[in-house]
Amino acid sequence: MKFINLPSGQSIPVLGMGTWRMGESSKHHTAEVAALRHGIDFGLTLIDTAEMYGEGGAEIVVGEAIAHQRSSVFLVSKFYPHNATRQGTIAACERSLKRLKTDYLDLYLLHWRSSVPLAETLEALQTLKQAGKIRDYGVSNFDADDMAEAMGLPNGQAIATNQVLYNLTRRGVEWDLLPWCRAHQIPVMAYSPVEQGRLLGHPTLQTIAQQHGVSAAQIAIAWLLHQEQVIVIPKSSSINHVEENLAALDLQLSLKDLNMLNASFRPPSKRIPLEVL
Repeated sequence: MKFINLPSGQSIPVLGMGTWRMGESSKHHTAEVAALRHGIDFGLTLIDTAEMYGEGGAEIVVGEAIAHQRSSVFLVSKFYPHNATRQGTIAACERSLKRLKTDYLDLYLLHWRSSVPLAETLEALQTLKQAGKIRDYGVSNFDADDMAEAMGLPNGQAIATNQVLYNLTRRGVEWDLLPWCRAHQIPVMAYSPVEQGRLLGHPTLQTIAQQHGVSAAQIAIAWLLHQEQVIVIPKSSSINHVEENLAALDLQLSLKDLNMLNASFRPPSKRIPLEVL
């Protein structure tokens, strides 16, 4: 596994397991737990979840999966914007910790902005960090101007990452957000690397995948892993998903591959407002 450093110095794997849409049905619970455990066993120790996923159900799945091996896992969760007040953030964190059956998070993120003042949310996150409940904190779905505003506030300099929608069809972040984050040494976490499966039938991806003897999903993930200071968190709800994602880590795309992808999936030629799913 490859690692990069957060601004605090804490290292984080560049490839992890996402849990969106997990924990929503009891009939999938056992398979979802097994998939996460399988990933951990093979080095996918970064797990991303949120209180929104299954209204806490995904965190319950993750808590079971990491039982007895918490220390080997880099655990990320996110909290709702309507819980982003000082007391609301702290209470939301306590609920997540209870569902996850752990006493700390490696990284805790504000899921997206709301009307709650950022300064208040950042103060709460700093309180949680000082109490040892979280090791680092950050944001999600923040555009470049949001990041600049947050970084200028008290406790904003400790923002460790920004989790955003980024894949071959959603490259708007390359215009201003990615350069801004790189200049401030803040890694970006890319969610929906295969656009919820909609990318997989693209002919260019299919062609390159066939040339490498791999899947289209692996090409899409490998492309993101080629980007500087980017962490990728594809969905990992089955053992097949996990194994496919893991294999993308060692996939080397050639300059020809990258040029073909750039020709089919054009980088932005102007600023595009941050996209979300």
